[in-house]
Amino acid sequence: MDYQQTLDFLYQQLPMYQRQGAVAFKKDLTNTLALCEVLENPHQKFKSIHIAGTNGKGSSSHMLAAILQSAGYKVGLYTSPHLKSFRERIKVNGKEISEEQVVSFVAGMMSEIERIQPSFFEMTVAMAFDHFAKEKVDVAIVEVGLGGRLDSTNVLSPIACLITNIGLDHQAMLGETLTEIAQEKAGIIKEKTPIVVSRKQSEVQEVFEQIAEEKEAPLMFAQDYWKMKAQNGLLFIQSDDEVVAFGVDPELKGDYQKENLLGVMEMVYGLQSIGWEIGLEDIVHGLESVVALTGLKGRWQLLQQDPKMICDTGHNIDGVQMLVKQLSRQTYKQLWMVWGAANDKDLDPILALLPKSAKYLFCQADVPRALKAEELATKAKTHGLVGEVIPSVKEAIAKAKAAADPGDLIFIGGSTFVVAEIEEL
Repeated sequence: MDYQQTLDFLYQQLPMYQRQGAVAFKKDLTNTLALCEVLENPHQKFKSIHIAGTNGKGSSSHMLAAILQSAGYKVGLYTSPHLKSFRERIKVNGKEISEEQVVSFVAGMMSEIERIQPSFFEMTVAMAFDHFAKEKVDVAIVEVGLGGRLDSTNVLSPIACLITNIGLDHQAMLGETLTEIAQEKAGIIKEKTPIVVSRKQSEVQEVFEQIAEEKEAPLMFAQDYWKMKAQNGLLFIQSDDEVVAFGVDPELKGDYQKENLLGVMEMVYGLQSIGWEIGLEDIVHGLESVVALTGLKGRWQLLQQDPKMICDTGHNIDGVQMLVKQLSRQTYKQLWMVWGAANDKDLDPILALLPKSAKYLFCQADVPRALKAEELATKAKTHGLVGEVIPSVKEAIAKAKAAADPGDLIFIGGSTFVVAEIEEL
């Protein structure tokens, strides 16, 4: 098979959560372990840092990778889902796995794929670990796909773990309460392995403390050790004892990144304390060059200036709350919202957050999990959100750009799938 045929095989023959939803979610590590055994356990051949959380795990993964790359380390980065290209999921020092390497891996594993019958995600995780082992990375930053405890990535024995925050998302698979979801995320905590938690949340703090104690894992809540404030266009980051204090202009502009930064800084400090050579200049350069170093897309990303057009992949309650708060601080004459959603979300609490003064263009991404634009518009109307139904994401964006005046703001979001179809991304 050529590259496109290989991708078609991965997408069509193996369940894929991004496209199909819960049917593709397997609560079992058996297949991943079987694939790794065939590959001579590549996940045991490199150091790793494992990152979970409801929101922010992708941004945190990219920021940490950028800092370590700036410090001269060879860094593997595994994230999901991808936005534009499958190859975005697997990178070494910002360079995506090649088409030839994807084709070669699948072809070489075909008989084992037929025997083991792995999911899309299990196959992709095995591909990433094999790639990192062959590339002899110094460390791999590995983002959890869904949950933590039984996520395919949880075959790792990392040197440290990071959990960004706990919010309501994927309840059908992870649990209906924050406590239940926290227990799933905390499943990445390993015996005697340091664990950093970015946000200290009273509802779930005890979950992390209990599991960390059981595993004898040193636990750090980043908010206890770091603080920051914005001043004169810079973000000033300071440790609690003022051993570290510096100003930086982070490339990732979303307000929510300040919370992610706390966890990243505590992780960097922990690595420094065990001998990793990471200078202050490496931290600043990494944070100010995340996109260039890692290729991250879709996090409060400015797509054009006038009218200003911004996109963001935030799609659950916590994520949308932060986006709406940041939108409220923008200056514009009229806000245009190009908005789509997945069909397995509890939309009412999300729609209730959105600004009623905006003009909406309800759209539908070209994936099976996308909610029909007409259904979205009907639900939105019950929350006082009125607009036009234009199912095609591309056409909805074009309509917004044509209708918007200079000084207006166009925001595109509601679903990772919608952001993935933005041509300007």
